[in-house]
Amino acid sequence: MPMPPKSLAVLAAMVGILAGLGGATAHKARAFSYMSSAPEVCVNCHIMEPQYEGWQKSSHHAVAACVDCHLPHDFVGKWTMKALNGWHHGSAFTLQDFHEPIMIKEMNAGILQQNCERCHEALVHDQYATRDLAKHGSGMQCTHCHQHVGHGQRAGLGGPLRADEIPAESPRPPAPAATTAGTPSTPR
Repeated sequence: MPMPPKSLAVLAAMVGILAGLGGATAHKARAFSYMSSAPEVCVNCHIMEPQYEGWQKSSHHAVAACVDCHLPHDFVGKWTMKALNGWHHGSAFTLQDFHEPIMIKEMNAGILQQNCERCHEALVHDQYATRDLAKHGSGMQCTHCHQHVGHGQRAGLGGPLRADEIPAESPRPPAPAATTAGTPSTPR
């Protein structure tokens, strides 16, 4: 039995409204930007600005972007975690039920640890014998000692400016001499 024209019009209106709201939400949230690996995508959420600014000044800025540390490197794992994190982040920010300051969850900390070990394998290979790598969390994690490597201090101050960040037209002023009780110190 065919659907009455009035019911069909109501159904079409409902579908149109839902599609319009969904499209407007996707546009406002810059939903398609999350398909990229660009670090700038992370600051779509303003709460991530200190982490992004810290990364820009961190020791890893020139060699690793957000996805290099925070996502698996296999195709399925990467896109699965992007989807899961997108869902969790979207709902947390929409409902405003997230921890401040932002803290990494255990599953994502495991991915971070695996990526630290993958990139720095030659450096830490001998240390593997002293750890129980059979299960996550059983050994000391890299971020226990190196917590500011990726994002710098919590305020986003991750280290000195790189050479390419220093304006060419304004040379760095010399460092002031240290003084003791008003008297300039002598160089050693």
